[in-house]
Amino acid sequence: MPSPSDVPRNDGRGADELRPVGLEWDPMGFALSSVLFAAGRTRVLCSVCLDPEVPRWRRGSGSGWLSAEYRLLPASTPSRQGRELMKLSGRTQEIQRLIGRSLRASLDLAALGERTLLVDCDVLQADAGTRTASITGAWVALAAALERLQQLGVLEASPLRQQVSAVSVGLVDGVALLDLDYSEDSRAEVDLNVVMDQQGRLLEIQGTAEGAPFPRARLDALLDLAEPGLRTLQEAQLQALAVAPAGPSVAPTTRTTG
Repeated sequence: MPSPSDVPRNDGRGADELRPVGLEWDPMGFALSSVLFAAGRTRVLCSVCLDPEVPRWRRGSGSGWLSAEYRLLPASTPSRQGRELMKLSGRTQEIQRLIGRSLRASLDLAALGERTLLVDCDVLQADAGTRTASITGAWVALAAALERLQQLGVLEASPLRQQVSAVSVGLVDGVALLDLDYSEDSRAEVDLNVVMDQQGRLLEIQGTAEGAPFPRARLDALLDLAEPGLRTLQEAQLQALAVAPAGPSVAPTTRTTG
């Protein structure tokens, strides 16, 4: 297999390099917290709001909940996406469930109390990796939201227990690549999305052989490629939190009907 330095990519990266990461704080003034997260040309607006209640099936449990929604906005792709209103596509449902599972795994829901955190991930521009960018950016917004709830006296202690990041890896022309853009993702023979906590434990792996089956050794190689990238993303998350601005003086809330 070629070494990372021998592999040409459209943007000049090595096979083991992430796309440039960027983060802008609080573009949405009415959210408890929000970030505009960028991974190369992929940009996702991640926001967190608070509902002071839990879904009906959770009431009386003493524990809270986190719910996530994900959407591709109409002009986020070269061909305009139609808005998903009453009926969500299977892809959208699957991605928002992944985001929700990944973020809930970072929380002690009992410590949250009977409250719901509502996370929205809206893709402004898609160049592959939108689900992994959503998880990585939303975790930053979530961590800031919980810190702000403590500052407001809503929570005595943060229910945040784990740091979570996500990245894609894949085989393109037989070469293992980290953090695929669309030109690579669209022709990958193997495509994996990997979610990991700060201890190196895997929360979720989503993967498929787009063509021929691949051996177990290739899976191990892809996971070995993903881990340093995930740790780099976690460093970027902590750096962003270190400069997070002060939050609202009153906790914004959003009431749900279900």
